Amino acid sequence: MKYLSKDEAQIYLDKAVEAALKSTCERAKCGSVIVKDNKIIGTGFNSPPANKESQRRCSFAKESYAKKITDKTCCIHAEQRAILDSLTKHPDKIKGSRLYFIRLDKNNLVSFAGQPYCTICSKMALDVGVKEFVLLKEEGICAYDTEEYNTLSYEYKEM
Repeated sequence: MKYLSKDEAQIYLDKAVEAALKSTCERAKCGSVIVKDNKIIGTGFNSPPANKESQRRCSFAKESYAKKITDKTCCIHAEQRAILDSLTKHPDKIKGSRLYFIRLDKNNLVSFAGQPYCTICSKMALDVGVKEFVLLKEEGICAYDTEEYNTLSYEYKEM
């Protein structure tokens, strides 16, 4: 993990905030942008699959899911959407890219990220060749090598 300068990252974090404001998830507002060669090649926000109300699961208790269901999240993640957007629009550019992620609170204010924990997104980012995963943390703007991010996600223990 390394720290990025505010000058280097703020414009992309601001774009991730813009994406998060489009989120329709009732549990969390998140946004992501994927950048390659100083250009945004993909954006995403969390919401039900295909933005279909019929597929909304935000009000379901995680305990209500069948035991075999390992993904108990309610919506498509912002990171997943940004990856899919990049693969659709710029499939030749995603390898070596950088993914910026942001979460907003219920008042649409930026929240600091905790430790990496989402193996769904870390595996997908790693598989398509995203090089770095960027989080805004209390101690600064952190860029993780995606392989490191994936390892840390698997090591995460809920408090």
